[in-house]
Amino acid sequence: MQIFGVDIGGSGIKGAPVDLERGDLAQERHKVLTPHPATPDGVADGVKQVVEHFGWTGPVGLTFPGVVTGGATVRTAANVDKSWIDTDARALFSERLGGLPVTVVNDADAAGVAEMAFGAGRGRRGTVVLLTFGTGIGSAVFVDGVLVPNTELGHLELHGHDAEKRASSKAREDEDLSWEKWAHRVQKYLAHVEMLFSPELFVIGGGVSRKADKFLPLIEGVQAEIVPAQLQNNAGIVGAAMRAAKDVQEAAPLSP
Repeated sequence: MQIFGVDIGGSGIKGAPVDLERGDLAQERHKVLTPHPATPDGVADGVKQVVEHFGWTGPVGLTFPGVVTGGATVRTAANVDKSWIDTDARALFSERLGGLPVTVVNDADAAGVAEMAFGAGRGRRGTVVLLTFGTGIGSAVFVDGVLVPNTELGHLELHGHDAEKRASSKAREDEDLSWEKWAHRVQKYLAHVEMLFSPELFVIGGGVSRKADKFLPLIEGVQAEIVPAQLQNNAGIVGAAMRAAKDVQEAAPLSP
């Protein structure tokens, strides 16, 4: 079974059909730049470009970089335009896609769902925390495989700042930090999250997970196991498609 997944990020909107049996992209993903300002209309146009690139006409799962309640309503917008707040994202995207069934989920939650099913968290019990380092820091918390949605741990205060302002991948690039200096910031952040949640496992995702060898070996003093995401930057696309497939299944009429 294939379902289309779209991952909306602060810098890019990328998507592809997903093979749900393998937990991987069925075709090479297509990406467009996130508009600036990232308004609802502008982002919806970008999503439309990505979906139409494949001629897709079925259900679509989308991630959003903020809190999404009820699978529809946006509650926070830290790294996109503030006009997103209180927007019915599901209705907006469905209308822009010509009425296609749409599921919207927090981006890190989607990545976490994919990693728990097909990647670094597969089969792991206890408390698992996935953190995506990109434009901001997204988080997904699982207890015995069950998601605690919309945790937004990137906004924990760290030395008087939102943690993502100090330790995101964007902060590393903006401040031209060496891998060593950035790893020290990530270490302090992980230690803070560990103090609050005592996880057995940290999964480090986002685009920077492709370069895990440059910074993970530099992190010390954290008791939890720390591993890179296996699906890397495709996790959001896969997780969005998984959530959309779940909605399709739940909406299907029961067989007599």
